[in-house]
Amino acid sequence: MKICLNADMGESYGRFRIGDDDALMPLVSSANIACGMHAGDPSVMVRSIELARLHGTSIGAHPGFNDIWGFGRRRIAMDPRDIEYLVTYQIGALMALAGDRGAYVGHVKPHGALNNMAHSDGDIARAVARGIRAAGRDLIFLANCRSEMTRAGEEEGLCVAHEAYVDREYDDSGKMLSRTEANAVIRDPEKAAAQVLGMITEQALITSNGKRIPTRIDTFCIHGDEPTAVALAKRTNETLSANGIRVVPIPEMVGEAVVG
Repeated sequence: MKICLNADMGESYGRFRIGDDDALMPLVSSANIACGMHAGDPSVMVRSIELARLHGTSIGAHPGFNDIWGFGRRRIAMDPRDIEYLVTYQIGALMALAGDRGAYVGHVKPHGALNNMAHSDGDIARAVARGIRAAGRDLIFLANCRSEMTRAGEEEGLCVAHEAYVDREYDDSGKMLSRTEANAVIRDPEKAAAQVLGMITEQALITSNGKRIPTRIDTFCIHGDEPTAVALAKRTNETLSANGIRVVPIPEMVGEAVVG
């Protein structure tokens, strides 16, 4: 068996440091790099690209709303066409910086409020999918399991990777619990690793109430801005290895050739 572990990374900005990317990068197989809107800046993006290449971690774009103040976690009402262009713009920036360094951007995973809104809003999901396709028809769309994004990506002819989370609880509808809920974020490494193993074994989302929601799962995400991210990644890797599950980059997980 195999699975991809990805992490949202490159979310520092200027002199402000978010997350421990140096310690986290070797522990994941794919990195979602912020593209300067919700977090990140050109220098941080380049450093993240180079760090990923150093550790053989596949590179993806992590576009979000233009919301540095709110870290991209505030809902913003936008015309779907503007969302489409915003997504393409951010992917293009990362592609340009990566290409100049001999690196390849292979996937895209929306961030924060944009990701949450696209989960259940078909118009926004399709706008995100169109934005990805405009940047590259061979890009892999990392989309929440059982979301409008998985459907939109397939409709647009994209390769879709179905994503669950290492460090988030789920409600009985199959959506992540709102961050306003006290138990929304899992910070206990043992609990996080057990959740991942259980979901892989059962091929289902396991909700906070114990409900099983059957779904395909290709990859699990860790939020790199959480102070517990490294500890969760370490314990999850140990648990997967002990159960004979290989951690692979997302292109390999979904059957594509691993590039760069």
